[in-house]
Amino acid sequence: MKRWKDRAAITLPRAGIIAHDLFMVWLCWIGLHQFRLSIHPFASPLSLWSTEIALILLAQGLVLWRVGLYRGVWRFASVPDLLNILKASLFGLFAILLALFLYNRLDQVPRTVLVLYPIVLTALLGMPRLLYRSWKDYSLNRTDQTSVRVLILGAGQAGEALLRDLRRAGSYQAVGFLDDAAKLHGSHLQGVPVLGRVSDVARIAPETAARLLIIAMPSLDASSMRRIVAACEETGLPFRTVPRLDDLLEGRSLPGELKEVAIEDLLGRKPVTPDWKSIRGWLGGRSVLVTGGGGSIGAELCRQCARHGARQIAIVEMDELALTTIEAQLHRDFPQIQCVPVLGDCGDPAVIRYALSLSAPEAVFHAAAYKQVPVLEAQLREAVRNNVLATETVACATQAAGVATFVLISTDKAVDPVNVLGATKRLAEMVCQAHSDPQSTRFVTVRFGNVLDSAGSVVPLFREQIRSGGPVTVTDPEVTRFFMTIPESCQLILQAAAIGSRHAIYTLDMGEPVSIRLLAEQMIRLAGKHPERDVAIIYTGLRPGEKLHETLFHAEECYRPTAHPKILQAEAREIMQEDVFDATARLREAIGTYDLMTLAQVLRKSVPEFMPQQDNGKQPAATIVAFPARHARRT
Repeated sequence: MKRWKDRAAITLPRAGIIAHDLFMVWLCWIGLHQFRLSIHPFASPLSLWSTEIALILLAQGLVLWRVGLYRGVWRFASVPDLLNILKASLFGLFAILLALFLYNRLDQVPRTVLVLYPIVLTALLGMPRLLYRSWKDYSLNRTDQTSVRVLILGAGQAGEALLRDLRRAGSYQAVGFLDDAAKLHGSHLQGVPVLGRVSDVARIAPETAARLLIIAMPSLDASSMRRIVAACEETGLPFRTVPRLDDLLEGRSLPGELKEVAIEDLLGRKPVTPDWKSIRGWLGGRSVLVTGGGGSIGAELCRQCARHGARQIAIVEMDELALTTIEAQLHRDFPQIQCVPVLGDCGDPAVIRYALSLSAPEAVFHAAAYKQVPVLEAQLREAVRNNVLATETVACATQAAGVATFVLISTDKAVDPVNVLGATKRLAEMVCQAHSDPQSTRFVTVRFGNVLDSAGSVVPLFREQIRSGGPVTVTDPEVTRFFMTIPESCQLILQAAAIGSRHAIYTLDMGEPVSIRLLAEQMIRLAGKHPERDVAIIYTGLRPGEKLHETLFHAEECYRPTAHPKILQAEAREIMQEDVFDATARLREAIGTYDLMTLAQVLRKSVPEFMPQQDNGKQPAATIVAFPARHARRT
């Protein structure tokens, strides 16, 4: 019974629309004949109903149905619907000519009527639809006591689309636009005035009694976004932003969704745009294996591979919950992908051999690692076992299985390391270099800085501290770090793997380093609070193994441009292969006996640039290295 009622509710309005359109066809045909009769009084009058009119209604009605006019909704009628109606009117004219030719050889059908018919019919069918939409928009836009007064920052395409969405929602009233384009000032967009510049928001918001600010400029760079956010903060009003196009395409945001300004939007660097054509050309149809596939980087890497054409993804993960979570996500979002989950430690030779035999991958992404700097300073054995020896285990098994490409995910902390994380990652790079063979697996190393919102990073820590009311703990007021987002870091990994060079180390233009103190203050403001007044910031001093400033480039590595303008390739430093193999053998022996002294000695000897921090004293300011021009060479 309910299904019949639902079907009736859909059929009756559609039947009414069909009746309306056929009436307009009849009115158009009769009206045009009456118009001709008023010009030529001696022309033969047309009766209001005849077999000829029945044929016209049948022919035009079938055309209207076939072009899909009744799949649209009057509520959202627009210019494309008018074009569809014009097309239906023209095709309908041809159908009418054919029907009347077969019926009476077009006897007494005036040419004036035939010429004007599609134009007049388009107006008769289109005007009621547009009037209905205008009436509905006006009804939804009428002010009531519950509607929220909104001031929109940005009068471009995003602002116009946002205005339409707000009107459809019915619970918001747009009171004005702000835009820096002087030519727009004083104009109206869909009846809403452009009141001034974005920098005038602190003055205009109280004048319009706005209760919410919406930033409708998704293509803004970070510096412009910081300027606009600062202007919004002066008003004391809540503010939101529309999602970026990349977020919509990647499924991280929904169309029409308003979101809070995230700290990622305020980073001092434009996101790197990958060469998707080369990535899909290299990745398409391949089977890949990701170690540590349940972690923040590994899981995103799995999603990126699935999104850009991988046929099969094998995941090696020792955390059963993380493995189950990423497997479920891949099955839900990419049902066409074959997912091969393997629970276990990739440092176990049997586990990695089994995973390789099960999936037969053409590329291995080694993302499994321990990465928390203060923790690893006191856990040397596990740092060496997981970051160095597990890397060697996976690299050897990959070579033995004949895999084409092995990608090591490294860190900028491997450049002139001062902590265990950096030293073990540098030694892992050397292990890959030692195993590199022109006739065997291609080894690729990718270095990047801190990843926003990754497990254990500073951003989720600050967010939790702010949510708890503070205090926010910063190690030092002068400390700086390079940052990138999780999706961007994974795109860099895929881009580097697709470039095609043999053993190489790739690094990214990370822009300017970000002050952690300013990062904390900005996050507090984004939470609607004031630093020091609502949430305190305390400085705890640099933790063991931490630098005041990170560096991206090593003095002995030569950097040259690659096919991607934001990625550089470093020439690997010379190493003695036998020394690396001897070091890993001694490390394995020391791991078995938990000999921390030997582990420390071998690590320092193998990585001579490893200079552990003995105290938390001030360090010299970082040397900012300009990113080389596309055709330049830095040594």
